[in-house]
Amino acid sequence: MTHPVIEKTIFLKAPRADVWEYLTQPDKLALWFHPPKTPLTEGQPLAMFGAESGDKLIRGDVITARAPEYLEYTFTVGPMGDATSTVKWTLDEVTGGTRLHLRHEGLPTGDAAFGLLLSLDKGWDEHMGRMRGYINEDT
Repeated sequence: MTHPVIEKTIFLKAPRADVWEYLTQPDKLALWFHPPKTPLTEGQPLAMFGAESGDKLIRGDVITARAPEYLEYTFTVGPMGDATSTVKWTLDEVTGGTRLHLRHEGLPTGDAAFGLLLSLDKGWDEHMGRMRGYINEDT
């Protein structure tokens, strides 16, 4: 059985450098996702925390951070146990702004994991929608 993959693409009315900030800087990540305590930097551990609870929600490692075009990190949340998935962000210049593509792969399989897959899929929709609102509002 192949592992499921979540893919999402949105278009943002901002240059790639601005979108990059929303993917890597704690103050910008806090607006739409789960803030880390330090910027996402290649080769560094990843830890993201609940904005209200302060609890560590996501852990992993930043594999690649090639500004402003590509970010990749490992991603584990509590319901995944010790399983590790990979999140890949690709930023492409388009007329008028940036096309942002998310690929979340290596997710757990099986009947028990399907609920997690549904939750992550819905979560990415909500988070990326919030990002779109903030970025398009800032421009």
